Amino acid sequence: MSETTENNQEDINDDTLDLTRRVFLTGTAAVGSGLLAANLGGSSAQAATVEEIENLPRVQQEMVAPPFLPKFDHTTTSGPKIVEVEFVIEEKKMAVDDDGAEIWALTFNGSVPGPMIVVHEGDYIELTLKNPESNAMEHNIDFHASTGALGGGALTEVSPGEQVVLRFKADRTGVFVYHCAPGGAMIPYHVVHGMNGAIMVLPRDGIKDKNGKQVHYHRTYFIGEQDYYLAKDEEGEYKTYDSAGEDYADSMEVMNTLLPSHVVFNGAVGALTGDGALKAKVGETVLIIHAQANRDTRPHLIGGHGDNVWSGGSFEDTPQTNLETWFIAGGSAGAATYTFKQPGVYAYVNHNLIEAVLKGAAAHFVVEGEWDDTLMKQVAKPGPIS
Repeated sequence: MSETTENNQEDINDDTLDLTRRVFLTGTAAVGSGLLAANLGGSSAQAATVEEIENLPRVQQEMVAPPFLPKFDHTTTSGPKIVEVEFVIEEKKMAVDDDGAEIWALTFNGSVPGPMIVVHEGDYIELTLKNPESNAMEHNIDFHASTGALGGGALTEVSPGEQVVLRFKADRTGVFVYHCAPGGAMIPYHVVHGMNGAIMVLPRDGIKDKNGKQVHYHRTYFIGEQDYYLAKDEEGEYKTYDSAGEDYADSMEVMNTLLPSHVVFNGAVGALTGDGALKAKVGETVLIIHAQANRDTRPHLIGGHGDNVWSGGSFEDTPQTNLETWFIAGGSAGAATYTFKQPGVYAYVNHNLIEAVLKGAAAHFVVEGEWDDTLMKQVAKPGPIS
């Protein structure tokens, strides 16, 4: 019997090639396609293996916008399967803050970060990547969870009006970044315009604590930390642009300073506060997945802790425990669990407090339940000094 999480708002319920190839970096696409042909066209044993893969059971995973995740089983006893996923690339104007800052974001399925994919070790992800004709740019996708061909980047270059299908095996567990990587200076340009997300590959028997015991969790949230580099005009106001890519020269100038104008969670300042705050109840355990595709970060839950922390992202590693702040390297994702013991509003921040308070890297957990005076109590209210 497995546990299932659906869209992260509900408690746990029981039971429940014709590939377009282009030059990515000098010579890479040719090498990647050559290796692919060799793998598929080798011995009869290799061909049979490919045929067996193609005959595996198939399921379609419905993508949902972060901070939520698609419905998934915490454990599984079934055999490997092909998980079909569709990403539609959308170039769209997005507000970054309430002070007039906006960006022509480059997105997978219209959100920053892109949707979380969830599979189990040994499954195959089969992604259909669509680049509508209305878009202005070429795009692709690099999965840090995959093996070969620049993470799929060498095999997924699509111009406006094209689509491509890529399949790869989830051969290691953990949480991993994916991002667009079309080559040269366009790699960082696309990443810092929001074109990144994460995938979670679960062990088939679930995630484990330091003693090897399965970790049970009630809710799962995906927090994507995003650094933006927005240019200002002579009057100090953020510039606006009429189309995607028009800001390229200005963006590159700001990017070269290595000083972001904004560091935000899930696309914009305040996206995960107020109406967008993350919900939980006293006694519930929450699994938090945090990704940063470009810069190092230091997540911290004010008023709580990291009960179990996979800072490097691998569920094969023994988790660290009882951390106040943990580290996630740029270009990676990490995971942590915490069981809430008190009600109230908890701030979840990048504990570079300048980036949290002044740049926007902060979220709120709103937790319902009864207050426990044995854990914390205001013994005397503020008053005159006696």
